[in-house]
Amino acid sequence: MDIHTLYAFIGFMLAAYAVIGNDSVQTLGTFIASNTRVFKWYWLWLAASIVLAFTLIFGWYTNDGDISYGRLDKIPPVQIEWYHAAAPGVLVLLTRIGIPVSTTFLVLSVFASTVVLEKMLMKSVVGYGLSAMVAYVLWIVLSKFINEKFNTVKKGTRKYWRTAQWLSTGFLWFSWLSHDMANIAVFLPRELPFNMLIGAIAVLVTWLGVIFYTNGGKIQKVVLEKTGSRFMRSATIIDLIYACILWYFKELNSIPMSTTWVFVGLLTGRELAIATAHRADYKFGYVFPLVGKDFGKMMIGLLVSVAMVLTIHYLINPTQ
Repeated sequence: MDIHTLYAFIGFMLAAYAVIGNDSVQTLGTFIASNTRVFKWYWLWLAASIVLAFTLIFGWYTNDGDISYGRLDKIPPVQIEWYHAAAPGVLVLLTRIGIPVSTTFLVLSVFASTVVLEKMLMKSVVGYGLSAMVAYVLWIVLSKFINEKFNTVKKGTRKYWRTAQWLSTGFLWFSWLSHDMANIAVFLPRELPFNMLIGAIAVLVTWLGVIFYTNGGKIQKVVLEKTGSRFMRSATIIDLIYACILWYFKELNSIPMSTTWVFVGLLTGRELAIATAHRADYKFGYVFPLVGKDFGKMMIGLLVSVAMVLTIHYLINPTQ
């Protein structure tokens, strides 16, 4: 194994852990929060693992061995250096302290040109704004029919909501993996051999098991802080809307984007809508520090990403 292959292996392992440990809370966070008292963690892990394996195999089969679903078309293959592998390492450190950093910016920025990085940023900003607006309007309407501050799902309808939640989570998990798998696949051959595909699935399923065993880890706090996120009805609605937004941007173009920004935008719009609809018992003074904290954490991740890409492009490897 030469040094560049070693860097690629280290980068892949760190990116796999970072993507599952940091970003998967966007899709599985509400699923874990609303099911952890009903099902053992390993049943939830099994369900998520089946969807993960299907997504990677389906992408590999339909895209000539490319598990990134074409998200790396604008980022040509390069020889992996130490600084490529260092990027997901920084992400792991930030994940350990509970910061919802964008894996797309932090990992792909060191591979992409500044032009592609600018397009990634613009698409992510649009995603944040659009998801916030859609969530605000939708939850203003929903507030006329349900109050998400209380779990008022009738006992006779809970099994239907539970089924709907599992289906919406499966759709979301598939849509999200279609986006974020690029952050892992960038360390692998673009036409992945079958044996490496099986190895990648095994690694991701293992990391996924760690996340379910620890109930989402520290980053799960981003979800648990939000109103009613533990309730299966709220979780179902959040997952379905998020999945539809991701699917829209997936079909829009192949430029990678930050799914973290879309997720935080969705939760921001939802919290503001709930505060607007229930002003008597839900104050804006609680909402703005909450959403502001999430936005601030995203900015920390963006600044780190920009600093890394500028350092690489202008100091470490000016010819890249």
